[in-house]
Amino acid sequence: MSLPKIIVIKESIEELKTLYKKSTPFIAQRIRVIIELKKHELEGISKREVASIVGVNQNSVQSWRTIYEKHGIEGLQKHNKLGFKPSVFLKEEHDAIEKKLNDSKNGLRGYIELLEWIENEFNKSIKYNTLLKYCKREFGSKIKVARKSHINKNDEAVSNFKKTSVRSVETSSKANKKNTK
Repeated sequence: MSLPKIIVIKESIEELKTLYKKSTPFIAQRIRVIIELKKHELEGISKREVASIVGVNQNSVQSWRTIYEKHGIEGLQKHNKLGFKPSVFLKEEHDAIEKKLNDSKNGLRGYIELLEWIENEFNKSIKYNTLLKYCKREFGSKIKVARKSHINKNDEAVSNFKKTSVRSVETSSKANKKNTK
């Protein structure tokens, strides 16, 4: 078995600990590896031992150690990860989809019809799963949801029914009172 590789770390443990506290979790593991290497700087420590102490893969320890040797602590703090992807829909499209989903008279029977509507309305071709996940995440929609009201429901007929049913209930209650006397 080979001897552990000994590297000289310029920063003190206190400096490394303050960097550790200020850094994001993604970078914090890297700094924690350097802290462990600094603790065992004189006698050396193998990458396997550091990996088990920190809880990362030994290949990560080796690559971070190499980055530190070449570029220093600044090199360890840089990463090439990008931010989040931009949304598939613009703000206007988002608002239109929300309006369409919340409209009780829209007649949509599922995400396939919504997908067709989006393709016709915005001339935008997207995948079904993209639309499904977007609607679940942004609007809290579900695949099988009962419609709030029937799409062919006539509001005038409903109001007339309510008016006549209230009168019939009132007249029947008056008749019941007369019969009890």
